[in-house]
Amino acid sequence: MKAVITVVGLDSKGIIAKVSAGCASAGANIIDISQSVLGEYFAMIMIVDTSGINMSFTDFVDSMKKIGDDSGLDIRTMHESIFNSMHKI
Repeated sequence: MKAVITVVGLDSKGIIAKVSAGCASAGANIIDISQSVLGEYFAMIMIVDTSGINMSFTDFVDSMKKIGDDSGLDIRTMHESIFNSMHKI
């Protein structure tokens, strides 16, 4: 099972480290990552394998949101099937 994590906010040091650490502590494995800095804004999309997480998917979503809230970032985690359904033409 995979999830899509998006991160948006003002750029600062350590964003990738914080999000990656949150994934690692939950047992999620990062499969792919793309990030960009646009002026003063940071944007990132991650694909993570959640088959080995040590909590419910809902708790994982909440833990990633908390990392964002604590860091002034908008972090959203979505199950891959929902993401795919939302973005079909």
